Amino acid sequence: MDSLQGMIDAYPWIGDYLLPTLLLLVQIVLIVVILLLSVAYTTYAERKVMAAMQLRQGPIAVGPFGLLQPIADGLKLLGKETIIPAGANRVVFVIAPMVTFLLSLVAWAVIPFGDGMVLADINVGILYLFAISSLGVYGIIMAGWASNSKYAFLGALRSAAQMVSYEVSIGFVMITVLLCAGSLNLSTIVESQSGGFWKWYFLPLLPMFVIFFISTLAETNRAPFDLPEGESELVGGYNVEYSAMTFALFFLGEYANMILMSGMTTILFLGGWLPPVDVVPFTWVPGPVWFAAKIALCLFVFVWVRATVPRYRYDQLMRLGWKVFLPFSIFWVIATAGYLVAFDLLP
Repeated sequence: MDSLQGMIDAYPWIGDYLLPTLLLLVQIVLIVVILLLSVAYTTYAERKVMAAMQLRQGPIAVGPFGLLQPIADGLKLLGKETIIPAGANRVVFVIAPMVTFLLSLVAWAVIPFGDGMVLADINVGILYLFAISSLGVYGIIMAGWASNSKYAFLGALRSAAQMVSYEVSIGFVMITVLLCAGSLNLSTIVESQSGGFWKWYFLPLLPMFVIFFISTLAETNRAPFDLPEGESELVGGYNVEYSAMTFALFFLGEYANMILMSGMTTILFLGGWLPPVDVVPFTWVPGPVWFAAKIALCLFVFVWVRATVPRYRYDQLMRLGWKVFLPFSIFWVIATAGYLVAFDLLP
């Protein structure tokens, strides 16, 4: 230990630059590994939960209770040949799934897992998240265009229109939350909900909570808004020409986005890492455990909706986004701002 301290004293750049950089890299690797494992076992949990709802067994063959099924699926896709269509733009075709996957990872830089447990505690965290989630549409448009297939291109256009339509409502929902919290910093937003579950924003902003969660379903192309993958009219949507690991990256990106949106829902409306009530034994449970449990609850609702709600028609999807959610969310922003100003409750 003394020799290490002596080296740091002799070479100040080690303590100033090298050690902080190594620590940052370790934190990034830890977050990515946990996220990838979560994605793998979210697919397993989805299959098991849907099987239970539909009176089936789900994965049972690979490993005890089928627990090794996600690993077997990954190895199978890893061993397959990546086929690129003859008329495709090869560079864009390969880059598109990487863009989708990487964007679902970089958003976690500002997500606080617990008190002080955040990679980059920036003051505009909510804007960063909104920007990253908005960029997700580029990977899908690139995939549809580069495939040189009408089916893939139509699926990509559907997805682009759908994601843009619901991002507008998500933006207004975020504005109502930051009006109540008085900050764009995600840790501050969580701390503003301390004091028990009745202080969490899902109660005073219940309509916005519902709009936000339904919009996250549309944003992640999940049922009942999985129109970009409408099998009856588009075969498989924007990823119809993809195979092997390029397809796997789209798949991983979709589930990583589901976990990200569940994390955003948890931070904005469900108190983040805070316990439901500030009494023993709830306060004994570490913050990251509460955070993970709330994300798991949101993911369960994602799966529940997929198992029970039929797919919307495309005109119904657009009408809901533009004629119902958008006007109502604008009204609620104005009503919230007016209420806070009238009763001098602005933070």
